[in-house]
Amino acid sequence: MKIRTLLSPLNVEELYFTKKTTIVIDVLRATTTIVTALNNGAKEIIPVGSIEFAMKTSGSGQMLLGGERNAEKIDGFTFGNSPLEYTEETVKGKSIILFTTNGSKALVRAKFSTNLFVASFLNVKATVKEVLKTKENLEILCSGNNGMYCLEDSVCAGMIIKQILEIKENVELDDASNTCLILYNKNKKRIKKMLSETDHGKTLIAKGFVKDIAYAAQENIYNIVPKYVSGVVKI
Repeated sequence: MKIRTLLSPLNVEELYFTKKTTIVIDVLRATTTIVTALNNGAKEIIPVGSIEFAMKTSGSGQMLLGGERNAEKIDGFTFGNSPLEYTEETVKGKSIILFTTNGSKALVRAKFSTNLFVASFLNVKATVKEVLKTKENLEILCSGNNGMYCLEDSVCAGMIIKQILEIKENVELDDASNTCLILYNKNKKRIKKMLSETDHGKTLIAKGFVKDIAYAAQENIYNIVPKYVSGVVKI
């Protein structure tokens, strides 16, 4: 098995992912939010690459709009991008169109993958189990921050890699994957603190989303694996 980690969606074109198995990570906060919403009973999440497309897709108003721009809820949207907003009472049975600065765009970028999974610290163990079932090589796509590198996604990627190495033999890592593994081993006992020290973590704290940091730092609290198929993410 070969694992390649991409530290930004801008490193490759959409067609790169054709016939590949991919995990998309955006710890702060899109993939954390997607995992949470689906665990709380949302019917499906539809990630989009622009606000305009989100508004157009919502059409008749049968779908709820969620997401953010510059970490804040977009005017006219039902939800922002805080996972804590996506409670069972508000999302159960609902279809949600999601636009975020990084995570939803990364999912759209990887849409041609044969298998496209959504992961955060909340569901690493379940995701690893599902990925190994495919018996394919793996691409890990870190959503980054406005096209730039971010630490939190790399640490989560390292956690995924670490758990795969504990289960499977003969795994070949590229340089970025090895780097992520080192970063995870360095930070594995301080995930919450690490998140609060990242560039985006500091931005969220400044905007009042301190609870999101603590929530996103939880490990393996959900046993679900969101999968993107034909433009829609479901369990």
